[in-house]
Amino acid sequence: MKSLVVFYSRTGVTTKVARDIKNLLLADIEQVLDLKDRSGAKGWLIAGKDASFKKTTQINPLTKDPANYDLVVIGTPVWAFTMACAIRQYIEQNKQKFKTVAFFCTQGSTGSKSTFQEMEKICAKKAIGLLELSTKEVVSNSYSEKAEGFVEKIKQSF
Repeated sequence: MKSLVVFYSRTGVTTKVARDIKNLLLADIEQVLDLKDRSGAKGWLIAGKDASFKKTTQINPLTKDPANYDLVVIGTPVWAFTMACAIRQYIEQNKQKFKTVAFFCTQGSTGSKSTFQEMEKICAKKAIGLLELSTKEVVSNSYSEKAEGFVEKIKQSF
């Protein structure tokens, strides 16, 4: 199974999880960058507002074509009970290229269920695996068992 992990991270929390999933799956990895400045407190507020209005954004040119992969694992932080704008843009741009998808998210409190539902809706595909992690779990490095279970479920689907 040829796999690609694609993710966006504003603070680095989602990056950490993406790298671990990449290593567990022996996958390629690609980071989506939002070309809009979302740094600091002001950036955080704008990010939440843009996400709540389901806006897309300009993203960096990407080097990996998801059509070349059996599985694309997409990771996002949860903003205002939905995905980050950069991931929304990525999915919109590439949804016809996905063969199989799995999703993971990091969140400060709640919103993973609605985030995953919306990601599936835009992709028009049911995810073969879902992983939700709290920021606290990631920062404290207490999520490895969950990540391993997520990857094992994915592998069993192939």
